[in-house]
Amino acid sequence: MPAPANAPLLVDLVPHLAAELEAALAKDGDEALAGQVGSLRIEQLCGCGDDFCASFYTGPKPDGSWGPGHENVLPSIDDGMVVLDVVDGIIRYVEVLHRDDVRQIILPADTDR
Repeated sequence: MPAPANAPLLVDLVPHLAAELEAALAKDGDEALAGQVGSLRIEQLCGCGDDFCASFYTGPKPDGSWGPGHENVLPSIDDGMVVLDVVDGIIRYVEVLHRDDVRQIILPADTDR
């Protein structure tokens, strides 16, 4: 199921991360994933409570594990750590760690995580 149309696009909310992610994936030779970055929506925040986390789901959160067809992709990002959860070739979760620049944008100011 796709993310709701009212969920913000990553490229609109955090354009510098979207550009960085797309460039890193292209540099790593993963054009198929790079091509998805422009349509990624921030549907749901991680909610783990860690003060270094700015991770988000790009579609519905699974009830359990991702299951068959899941792989982790680590794009060559220079700042912080980004890990993509990819299921059957689709980016489903973007783990963004140690990126205060991203966290300050995507987390509501009144959220105590």
